[in-house]
Amino acid sequence: MLDIISQHGCFGGVQAFYRHDSTEIGLPMQFSVYHPPQEEHEAVPVLFYLAGLTCTEETFMIKGGAQRWASQHGIMLVAPDTSPRNTGIEGIDRDWDFGHGAGFYLDATQAPYAERFRMESYLVRELRELVLNQFNTDARRVGIFGHSMGGHGALTLALRHPEVFSSVSAFAPIAAPSRCPWGEKAFGHYLGADRAAWVEHDASELMKRAKTPYPQGILIDQGLNDKFLQEQLLPQEFEHACQQAQQPLTLRRHEGYDHGYYFISTFMEDHLAFHHRVLNGQPAGF
Repeated sequence: MLDIISQHGCFGGVQAFYRHDSTEIGLPMQFSVYHPPQEEHEAVPVLFYLAGLTCTEETFMIKGGAQRWASQHGIMLVAPDTSPRNTGIEGIDRDWDFGHGAGFYLDATQAPYAERFRMESYLVRELRELVLNQFNTDARRVGIFGHSMGGHGALTLALRHPEVFSSVSAFAPIAAPSRCPWGEKAFGHYLGADRAAWVEHDASELMKRAKTPYPQGILIDQGLNDKFLQEQLLPQEFEHACQQAQQPLTLRRHEGYDHGYYFISTFMEDHLAFHHRVLNGQPAGF
C-alpha cells in the first residue's frame, strides 16, 4: 500500500511525497517523486537521485532545483531516503557519517545491520518496481545520479546493474570508498573486515574490471573548493579506472565551488539534459 504524505503543484507537474511498508527493509520507507506534466498522457523516463550523508528524501527536491528541467524534458524524478529509519539498533545514531542517514546504498552482510540496511535491494528491486507499476513510466528508460555518498551509490549501482540503469552521472561522488575514511568506516561495519567484499561496492574497482559499460558516457561534476575532495572523494581514481576500461567520462572540475547544493543546483540543468539525451538514444553532448 502506498500512502501519499503530501502533494504540491510544481512547474506544471506535481511534487509528491510517499510512504510505504518495505518488504526488503522490513520497516516503513519514504520517498519523493516529481511527476512531470507529460506523465498525464505518455509513459515518461525515470531518473533516480541518491542523496548524500545526513540527507532525506526531501533534501534534493527542496534544494536541487531539478523540477524545472525535469518538467521541460518530461522526466520523472525519484529520490529515496538515504537509509532505513527507527531501526532500534544500539548506537546507530552515534555518528553523523554512519547509520541512520548513511546507508551507502548497499546490502549489509554483518550483524546487527544486515536485517535492515538493505538499500541496494530496496532501490534496484522494490522501489524501482513500485515506481514502474504505480506510475506512468517507461521501464526501458531509467537513469540514476546522485551526490557524495549518493554519487557513490549511483556509480556503483549503475555498474552492478547495467541492465536496470541506462544512464548515470554524479556530483562530487565518493569515487573510491575502499580507500577513504568514510568508506572504510561504512564498509567495515556493513560488510566486515574482508576488503575483498569492499571492492564489489567501489566504483573505481568495479570500473577497472569493466569494458566500456556506458558507451554514451558518464558525467561527473566536482567543485575544487570542496573540503572533502582530497581525503574522501578521490575522483582521479575513477578517472584512471575509466581510462583503463575505455569508458568515456566527462569529469568537470570547477573553481570556486564547494560540496553543497549551491554547487549542485548550478549544474543541475546540464545533468538533466545529459540524462534526457542518453535515455532517448541521442548523443550525450559532452
